[in-house]
Amino acid sequence: MDSHNIQVGQLPQGFTTIDPNSSNASNAAEQNQLQIQEKKQMILEQALTQEALARLGRIKMVKQEKAAAVENLVVSLVMQGKLPAKINEGKLIEMLERGARRGGQEAKQTSIKVQRKRYSLDSDDEDDDDLF
Repeated sequence: MDSHNIQVGQLPQGFTTIDPNSSNASNAAEQNQLQIQEKKQMILEQALTQEALARLGRIKMVKQEKAAAVENLVVSLVMQGKLPAKINEGKLIEMLERGARRGGQEAKQTSIKVQRKRYSLDSDDEDDDDLF
């Protein structure tokens, strides 16, 4: 089978259409990124219960940035050795809520308030019959 006719969705998980014999630097970067993602996924599978992993997957479909932040936090905790046991679904929800609160505080700090200047010709009165 020619590799040009194969769709990415048809490949089994973990396989790519990248030619391993190619010496292109972008292919090497893509391969490196793929290996990092695979390691991250393995760490998440070991650190989370099945229910928590399923919830994280559902969150990832809707809010990718939130899921990525929690994934990075979990991987960081595992790498530092600060994770005593597997994270269950309840603990994952707590982590998400903490992240949402932190994100809300940052949004409040960086919010921009627009105040419109009022001019003497700009009247808020609906009744413009004052002249007569």
